[in-house]
Amino acid sequence: MQIPAPFDYVRATTVEDALELLARQGPESRIIAGGHSLLPMMKLRLSRPEWLIDINDLFELDFILRDGENLRIGALTRHTTLLESDEVHRLFPIVRDAELVIADPVVRNRGTIGGSLCQADPAEDLSTVCAVLGAVAVVRGPGGERTLSMRDFHRGPYQTAVGPDELLCEVRLPIGARSSSAYEKVERRVGDWAVGAAGASVTLAEDGSIADAAVGLTALGLDHTVEEAAGLLRGKRPSEELFADAGRLAAAACDPVADQRGPVDYKRHLADELTRRVLRRACARAAGEPDQPATQTEEG
Repeated sequence: MQIPAPFDYVRATTVEDALELLARQGPESRIIAGGHSLLPMMKLRLSRPEWLIDINDLFELDFILRDGENLRIGALTRHTTLLESDEVHRLFPIVRDAELVIADPVVRNRGTIGGSLCQADPAEDLSTVCAVLGAVAVVRGPGGERTLSMRDFHRGPYQTAVGPDELLCEVRLPIGARSSSAYEKVERRVGDWAVGAAGASVTLAEDGSIADAAVGLTALGLDHTVEEAAGLLRGKRPSEELFADAGRLAAAACDPVADQRGPVDYKRHLADELTRRVLRRACARAAGEPDQPATQTEEG
């Protein structure tokens, strides 16, 4: 049986209380909400915090709120809440696409968007989702509040810009007209980590051409969006040939590693094929066409 090293536990009552506890307990303290990432690491002794600061009572961080041209999502918002939100689905269908393939109902009922982003696992779905949507992270600490793009927020595998005395409080998603998005994932079995996944966001101009676009990959050795694909897509009309060219650029830009989930060539193929699929689906959604179900991508 694997059990964590000894630790102390305290339950925060407000954001200010949580920040005070982080400052008081020092860099060996950790925030816990859903705990689905942190607790397994503690059981394996890969993480040995001296203090766990529970933020499940911080209801001020559990919200979905449209504020002008942004959708604000509190860091304590559960996966299930995102999955079931009609407003999130209408504005950003990529979120529901991703939430449908994140783990299982038990994990989705407790896990939070803040916990997913702060874990910064290279195979974590919402990091890619937020990257292609141009999300902004709002972080609070002793020095006040600051905002970070996803490129600045994520500094590498399991590393973020959130300091040991800071707390991720919300995520802001910019709302755009004639915009939509999509996400597809290949997994060995339902609820597993991705073998590979892709997400895309597109904005169409009045003439139907692509005014802006972003493509991101999950678990394929790329920690930012595929700028080459975005540059190719801008100003052009959606077409299968264009999607194929963008897929090839995504495959060339990624840097997957061979492991038990597959060899490098197979993963590059996934980057190519999944990029084509999500661009096709995102463009159709942005144009107001009836949504088509995602292609079955579980390995048999």
